[in-house]
Amino acid sequence: MAFDTAALLYINSLFIVLSILPLAINTRPGFQKGLTILYFITNLLAYATNFVDIIYYRFSQVRSTKATLDVLADENNKKALFKHFSGAYWYVIIIFILCSLCWIWLYSRVKIKPNPGRKPASYFYSSVAAFLIVLALVIGGIRGDFSHSTRPINMIDAYKHVIIPNQGDIVLNTPFAIFRTLSANNFKLEHWTDQNYINANIKPVKQYNNTPAVKPNVVVIILESMAREYWGSMNRGANIPDFKSYTPFLDSLSDNSLIFTNAYANGRQSIHAMSSILAGIPSFQTAFTSSPYAKQQIQSLVSVCDTMGYQTSFFHGAANGSMGFQGFGNILGFKNYYGRTEYNNDRDFDGIWGIWDEPFFQFMGKTLNTQKQPFMATLFTLSSHDPDQIPEKYKARFKGGPLTIDKCVQYTDNSLRLFFNYAKTQPWFNNTIFVITADHTSQTYYPEYSKAINRFAVPILFYSANKAYALKGVRTDLASQMDIYPSIVDMIGYNKPFRSWGRSLITNSPDETPRVINSPGNIYQFMQGNYIYLFDGKVFTGIFAAADKGLEKNLMGGKIDSEMDKAMLDCKALIQDYTDRIVNGKLKR
Repeated sequence: MAFDTAALLYINSLFIVLSILPLAINTRPGFQKGLTILYFITNLLAYATNFVDIIYYRFSQVRSTKATLDVLADENNKKALFKHFSGAYWYVIIIFILCSLCWIWLYSRVKIKPNPGRKPASYFYSSVAAFLIVLALVIGGIRGDFSHSTRPINMIDAYKHVIIPNQGDIVLNTPFAIFRTLSANNFKLEHWTDQNYINANIKPVKQYNNTPAVKPNVVVIILESMAREYWGSMNRGANIPDFKSYTPFLDSLSDNSLIFTNAYANGRQSIHAMSSILAGIPSFQTAFTSSPYAKQQIQSLVSVCDTMGYQTSFFHGAANGSMGFQGFGNILGFKNYYGRTEYNNDRDFDGIWGIWDEPFFQFMGKTLNTQKQPFMATLFTLSSHDPDQIPEKYKARFKGGPLTIDKCVQYTDNSLRLFFNYAKTQPWFNNTIFVITADHTSQTYYPEYSKAINRFAVPILFYSANKAYALKGVRTDLASQMDIYPSIVDMIGYNKPFRSWGRSLITNSPDETPRVINSPGNIYQFMQGNYIYLFDGKVFTGIFAAADKGLEKNLMGGKIDSEMDKAMLDCKALIQDYTDRIVNGKLKR
């Protein structure tokens, strides 16, 4: 109720002020009509965001915030998306309309009668008194209570009322989440430890000494929504009852690849994955890519490859500029961008997002044939995405499973198979390192993947036909998207210092501690060693065993051992260095 009250007061602050100001006209029909229009424009707009989250939450697993609005702002096909979602989820719109009509009817039952006979002096003084009382109540409602020491409640406060952390979103409401993040700045400088500790334990500046005989080509493939849950090869030891794989090609490729079956995303959305994978920069409560700090010069896989003479290209079959990829790609320094415009054949347009994966994979393969080696290319797929549709010619072949996305996973997996069949015939294939991962997770079917930590569970695969790279095996140590950047830098033989909060998964040095950090939107989730830690930016609110992916048994009430103490300081040190480098423009290195 505290969060609902705060949201209602945010939304209705102007309505309340206009209702209680000592105006002689405030009971007249014209004034009341204006107030009614104001009331329903503000309230129904905010009310609608809760209905949006009825659907969107199942994909994002977090209440919508300003970051969600930022992602929407980067979309060029808003009209097509609105048309699709209106058709696919019509029943939610109907429920919203019925609830709104009921609300309007109830409002109309309250009659305000004109009162021209009021004495000006008594009316003015009583109105001022009422104004002050209402103002105090509004302030208390927005703050959460009337205690002197209370700051305005925010999203983190919701977690005080639940045992399992991801249930905090039930306490919250979407208008509150949006209002409280409109001007939020989570890039606040902290000083929990000194730079010597950071350098020794976080190692934000790294240097590797690999010397390949020939510079390899690099192809990074980021699969839209292709969670670890859908891959058979990533679940062979998971003991999930009645598990079914939807990735036969990727499973066969895994047999000749180095795969990581305990890997996680460092963000919740596609643009977060781009910065995590290509620049090793995760996104937490506030998306780095949506912040003003994203415009600074950034050392990344792209800039490193550029200094080594690589031709760099980014491929995404959606409208150019969609998802913010082109803008951020320009910041990173990609020499070439290939989108729907460059593909230039809308016969392969899926009608919603962009070019189907199969033809766009082939387009990338043929484009790479024209580029000078060595090259570094990144492809971001799009077909495995709501509305979960596949080309007509494949509907009889790919039947999917219990989730609507399953058939799309089968289609994209087959698109990869056809791409690799083509690539094998090209002269650049044998000297190319392929890295395949997902941007984030999506729909879940198996209870194991509905657990809070596994909502970030993604696959990571390294493959090369060149056996000199020894990319084969199954690893179960912690890994994340931001480990991909230093791993590739290591393999291509970049021997200078560079900035990275991840580690090379190839060298696998004992000096670099395996760890994962991400955020479901309101808190930090930090994994290191034998435990999972929850940190709200001020205090640690939970410690859980590494196997407790559902965060069911909080160990905070027990003994805090030396491993826990160090991990908690490491978590703070990483966040401290992350914020310092972002705010003070130190991402060049």
